[in-house]
Amino acid sequence: MSTLALAVRDSNTMLRRNLLHARRYPSLTLNLLLTPIMLLLLFVYVFGDTMSAGIGGGGGPDRSAYIAYLVPGLLLMTIGSTTIGTAVSVSNDMTEGIIARFRTMAIHRPSVLIGHVVGSVLQCVMSVILVGAVAVAIGFRSTDATVLEWLAAFGLLVLFALALTWIAVGMGLISPNAEAASNNAMPLIFLPLISSAFVPVDSMPGWFQPIAEYQPFTPAIETLRGLLLGTEIGHNGWLALAWCLGLAVLGYFWSTAKFNSDPK
Repeated sequence: MSTLALAVRDSNTMLRRNLLHARRYPSLTLNLLLTPIMLLLLFVYVFGDTMSAGIGGGGGPDRSAYIAYLVPGLLLMTIGSTTIGTAVSVSNDMTEGIIARFRTMAIHRPSVLIGHVVGSVLQCVMSVILVGAVAVAIGFRSTDATVLEWLAAFGLLVLFALALTWIAVGMGLISPNAEAASNNAMPLIFLPLISSAFVPVDSMPGWFQPIAEYQPFTPAIETLRGLLLGTEIGHNGWLALAWCLGLAVLGYFWSTAKFNSDPK
């Protein structure tokens, strides 16, 4: 069997293992998925009238305009919360000795991480579809987006999920236990709260606006908003692409270096 065929076979085996594990123990995934759904409902039906003032351009409350404004940020927040489960899963594999066992077996070594990464990206896509379905049910519509814009939006979500997943895998590998992995990965769900997900950046304090504008989530949110709702994307498209590629490359080299280092 060629090296490529061996890599594909072992990666597929690891992917099926991770998906079966997620199916048999869905509580962590469901708990993380509930966070963006609860925030979506909370900000629309409890804070919607206050938070939507000025969002629709009319100056007064406009809940339907706020739903449209809110959903792109919540979809990306869903990816951040889902990848926390990946960090916990990788940390469990490390502490329970499964990865140490895999290291002694005659398998394609990177397939262990590839299985986690591909499985996590698939879970992110499914989570985004579920949150998107809730958003459509409460009134979100994207009637002006073309097929090409929908495909670009889907590609952005997948690329963003891939980038955050590699970072989460690295966090899982350096964490001594599952609780530490969950805590280390909390910035992945905290960063959307200080982005343009809930309110425009220009409504924030002046000293804080550069932090909110150039952190990873805001360019991706503004790009997704532009693709789905027709708002101006501007430089955010290139910034989002640069953040995704940079985080994916950084996470890949960090994770593989940690995985290939000799266990202590």
